[in-house]
Amino acid sequence: MSALEASGYLRIGELSRRTGVAPERLRAWERRYGLLRPARSSGGFRLYSEADERRIQLMQAHLRSGLAAAEAARRAVEEAVPSGDGGVASGSPELEDAVRRLRDALDSFDEAESQAALDRLFAAFTVETALRDVVVPYLAELGERWASGEASVAQEHFASNVLRGRLFGLARGWDDGEGPRALLACAPGELHDLGLIAFGLALRRRGWRITFLGPDTPIDTLADAAERLDPALVVVSATARKRFTPLVETLRGLDGRRVAIAGAGASASLAERAQVELLDADPVTAAASVA
Repeated sequence: MSALEASGYLRIGELSRRTGVAPERLRAWERRYGLLRPARSSGGFRLYSEADERRIQLMQAHLRSGLAAAEAARRAVEEAVPSGDGGVASGSPELEDAVRRLRDALDSFDEAESQAALDRLFAAFTVETALRDVVVPYLAELGERWASGEASVAQEHFASNVLRGRLFGLARGWDDGEGPRALLACAPGELHDLGLIAFGLALRRRGWRITFLGPDTPIDTLADAAERLDPALVVVSATARKRFTPLVETLRGLDGRRVAIAGAGASASLAERAQVELLDADPVTAAASVA
């Protein structure tokens, strides 16, 4: 793998998979409109960045609105404001508007507008930006409002189900490829899995394959899957420390594997006790740190 590929650049096949646009059409958009601006690997392969991916997403959104291809490409290039991750700077008016639209729709139990807000979000920003700066902060805020009684159980369930459906749609095929495998699971009794799904999506964007066992994973199931799949990384998540307690010996017993714990229930002392890594950043940053 070249240094460019290792830093997160994509070959055209992976770019096609992520965007749903055939490689032939991507090459045509690059040739006709200058939409894509690839770098070159040491072997001469074109390699594409997240900024290229974002311009494709913007063009797709404009095409869906009825614009001709040339005009859609022109607007996509103009609107793709560069930042460190190929998206828009955190705290920008565009992101604040995206947060407001999504919050209002989800809080109002408006399924159609929630999906429309998510459509706009993922068309305008990279998946990493959308997760890190919109979806994950919204979930944290919703959890705080629920704990204080400002949001109802019904609102929390509705929002979680809408977001879970969208994130699993993005996760389709995340086990494909030839990259290292990550085995992700929630601890026994843990039902909150959205942060772990977001982590898996961000890790997938860096070339990893994801095996997701989901919420409330039994201890034996986790151990058996680790033995069978021989993953490069095992991550267990929980929102409460007590969920990890029955797992300490099992985690310590996964000798020779890279194992990490994550979520609000994870701590440095617990990680030291289980002899595993601690992922204490947001899911996107955590994925970058392990990738």
